[in-house]
Amino acid sequence: MTLCGSNGTASKPAPSPGGNALGTALPGAVAVAPRVAEADGGSVRSLSSEDVASVGAEAGRRNCGCPCWTSSPVHEKDRRLQLLHMLALPFIPILALIVQTAVALNGILIDRQEVADVEWQVTIATDLGKVVTAMQLERSDVAFYIFANGSTERLNLTERFAATDRALENMSSWPEMELPPSDEDDDIVVGNRSMFESRLRDFRDTISARESTMSGALRWYNAVNTILLEHLTRQIKETDKSGVWRYLIAFKNLLRSVEHTGISMVHGINYFGVGVLVNESYISYVHHDAIGRDLLNASFTYVPSIRTTYLNLTSNLSEYGNLRARRREVMANLPRSSSLGEAEAYFRSMAGYLEKLRTLLKELRRKIKNYVERSLQEASSQEFIGIAILVLVLIVSPVIIVLVRNAVGTIQMYAAHLAVKARELKREKRKSDSLLFQMLPPSVAQQLKQTQQVPAEYYEAVTVYFSDIVGFTEIAAVSSPLQVVCFLNSIYRLFDARIECYDVYKVETIGDSYMVASGLPVKNGDRHVSEIATMALDLLAGSMACRIPHRPHEKLQIRSGVHTGPVVAGIVGSKMPRYCLFGDTVNTASRMESTGEALRIHISGEMKQALDVVGGFRTEHRGLVEVKGKGMMDTYWLTCKEGGLGLLGLNAGTAPDTEIQANMLDDAYNAQPAFLRRLRGLRGERYL
Repeated sequence: MTLCGSNGTASKPAPSPGGNALGTALPGAVAVAPRVAEADGGSVRSLSSEDVASVGAEAGRRNCGCPCWTSSPVHEKDRRLQLLHMLALPFIPILALIVQTAVALNGILIDRQEVADVEWQVTIATDLGKVVTAMQLERSDVAFYIFANGSTERLNLTERFAATDRALENMSSWPEMELPPSDEDDDIVVGNRSMFESRLRDFRDTISARESTMSGALRWYNAVNTILLEHLTRQIKETDKSGVWRYLIAFKNLLRSVEHTGISMVHGINYFGVGVLVNESYISYVHHDAIGRDLLNASFTYVPSIRTTYLNLTSNLSEYGNLRARRREVMANLPRSSSLGEAEAYFRSMAGYLEKLRTLLKELRRKIKNYVERSLQEASSQEFIGIAILVLVLIVSPVIIVLVRNAVGTIQMYAAHLAVKARELKREKRKSDSLLFQMLPPSVAQQLKQTQQVPAEYYEAVTVYFSDIVGFTEIAAVSSPLQVVCFLNSIYRLFDARIECYDVYKVETIGDSYMVASGLPVKNGDRHVSEIATMALDLLAGSMACRIPHRPHEKLQIRSGVHTGPVVAGIVGSKMPRYCLFGDTVNTASRMESTGEALRIHISGEMKQALDVVGGFRTEHRGLVEVKGKGMMDTYWLTCKEGGLGLLGLNAGTAPDTEIQANMLDDAYNAQPAFLRRLRGLRGERYL
């Protein structure tokens, strides 16, 4: 191999701030690309209580000169002052806890008041719904009475009027609302309950089987129920911040469904009694029937549980099937002979169906009542718990102060002993960290200790280097196992020392195979190509002057292969975790090495193109090579780097100075890795 130039040197890349959280590591790897931000001269150290005390005291003296900053639990003279500090500290969280509990209790009381207000509004809405139901029943009886020309006993209307009056009397409150006109010439006015009752009595007195018309009665009752339902809607909107809101919306929709179904029932009675519906009555029937069904389904949407109740109620209604058939007859509106008997039968059937819907209303009112009662119970429980917590905090606070005082005394008693133990622990931790950081990069080691996992990561551009020893099988066959181990150890220590100068990561060594990658775990842009290329030339130059220790007359020959491309890398395993690379790039780099030649660096076409982009390297075209699993590939030889490699490489056309080369190899065989030299050398005088 020929190296170009004689003055170039391989410089160590600048560390990236903080390193990469993913990091990289593999047992046995000495990686220097990931750097750790090191304080105090670049050393990695842990802090003990003694360190914290001394640092805090020194900082306090610089900032304000206050003697409280110089206190330390390991010094007898500072223990009393520190005891006062520790006793004062609990007062702050205790006071904050008392304030927080008081604020929470106030919020609970406010919530309870809101629940009570909601209960009051629900009561008003429920009572108003009962009045609407009573008015609907009264409308049905009055309409049928007028239609039947008084054949139905007037006593039935008297009982129905009395039931409506009782519903009005049971109203807990009656806010002012619009009142329907007593006759067609009156206007709608705003009044209270007494005025409403007066208007209702006046209208009842005008009911006559011969003088009243069904449309007039229907119009009056519809106006009354419309006013009541609008007020009910406004009442429900006021409770939209509570959890009972959806129940009330379902209640309102169901009540409106009964209202529209009752109106359509009146038109149905007219159909069977007269024989046909005129256009206006027919349109009104279809309109109210459709709205009633839609509102019923909307109620099921808000409270799905009442659907089952509805199905059970209608299944027990024997006339439900006949009602559906009669509904289809009315919808068809085909002329037929009038029949008072069929009209009365239709009225009875619809009255039974509407009674089932009102039963569903009662069930929904029961659910609303239960919900509000549960809310009140929960609010009362929260109020009790809040008061109990406040009382408990006030009682426990003095106990906490006493316990803190005793705990501080105990801590101070053991502080000096802990300081000694901390120094011993720090020495042991330094030893374990030294061993761990030889196996894993610091960033990965820290992340594994903290989270027990390092997620895999995809790298778009990474350069992978493989090398192995030519004739290693024959060398191992004629050597003892110990000689093989010593031989590999000396070679790889030389390689490990040399790759310290580059932004590369040693992935692993398997037997005589040596694998290095650049561009991960810390991404370095396009520098990974030049870093691996320079390192490969450096390792080849160093291996050419290396001898087999137990066979000094034989020279070491290595075969190298390089490829660049994407890989996926991540930690594999939980015991002896390994930072592994996966992808076709790794396989191709391995094939470049296996199909190469001794003392030459075999590179792929992609690597050659990347080197051309970077510049500064010379290659030689090898030609097409049969690569297992890849077919024919156009490959190249990496020959040299323009400017040379400095003392670590061989200069073109000259042999290295024998004494310098011997010293270099001796250092590589016997010296510790540079990482450990930094870790121990920078801290050795201070801690060892």
